[in-house]
Amino acid sequence: MKHVAPLFALLLATPALMAQAKPDAAQAKPDAAQAKPDTASAKPDVMEEIFVVVNRHIITRRALTQAVEQQHAALYREFSGKVLDEKLVDAREKTLAGLVDAFLLEDKGAELGSPVTDEYVRANIDGIKKENNFATDADLERALKSSMGITLVEFTKRQKLQSTQQFVLQREVFSKVAVEDNELRAFYEDHKDEYRLPSRFRIREVVIAKGATPEEQAEAQKKVALVQAELKAGKSFEELAKQYSTSPSKATGGDLGWMAKGFLRPSLEEAAVKLKPEQVSSPIETDKDIYLIQLISLEDAPVKSFAEVKAKILEKLQEPKAQNAMEQYLANLRMRANIRYLVPKEIILKG
Repeated sequence: MKHVAPLFALLLATPALMAQAKPDAAQAKPDAAQAKPDTASAKPDVMEEIFVVVNRHIITRRALTQAVEQQHAALYREFSGKVLDEKLVDAREKTLAGLVDAFLLEDKGAELGSPVTDEYVRANIDGIKKENNFATDADLERALKSSMGITLVEFTKRQKLQSTQQFVLQREVFSKVAVEDNELRAFYEDHKDEYRLPSRFRIREVVIAKGATPEEQAEAQKKVALVQAELKAGKSFEELAKQYSTSPSKATGGDLGWMAKGFLRPSLEEAAVKLKPEQVSSPIETDKDIYLIQLISLEDAPVKSFAEVKAKILEKLQEPKAQNAMEQYLANLRMRANIRYLVPKEIILKG
């Protein structure tokens, strides 16, 4: 599932774990009481070691350990061999830096009046469900637990945090990185195949149920012959579908709408793509039915227009240009923030 623009991938890979990095204040060791972290839902019977205080937020040993474990799991899924070994060397340090920067961006978002509301996040979640064909929240949660090991509640928290980070970086960094329109158009012309849609076609169908007995099957064959005869006599396929078809598509005159290749039963799709528009196939038999199909239209892998993909191209071309600007912006946030290591950084990084 894709939810974060590539522009922000560097920062969001680890900070997405921040929902786990805010333990209750009463969980902290007494010597860290002056940090004044958030105090909701205190659990006095649990002690948690605080590593770092970031403004009014805290990063604990447990939160960092969980973040590092998840970062390692992500690296193992994506890399192998020497590349994996190189990535693992500084993974703990990058994870810690990501946790710190995520809190700084969260605070900056609050300062700037981030428009990321619960309703905004809910709309994003609904978009993710639609994009991935999940009918319910339960379907999405099952997929999240399977692929990421998290609940929908945790995923929603991450989405809100990531969207806040995106808002800050877009407003404060990326919006100030200029990319000329001729650069965007040149990239589009050179990479059109990347924006090519799947081939698709649109057909009408008349479906005749074969029946179970020899008599029913003979009757089905007669009905197919009758439809063919009426087509030859000039009656429209659409009318005949409404009159004779046993498929629910009869309500639309047999029109199945646009379909990408690979969606329809192979025998029907193979016949459909060989037809010319308005041409009708010979009868096609399956286990239970006999089909007549008419091709309405066939599109061979159309390319999205420049206007449709311009925003994505802008992100792609902004990224290398914005890298230095983003690093400088984060450095400035760190400089102005109250960041205190209650455990020496070199000890934290040793694990």
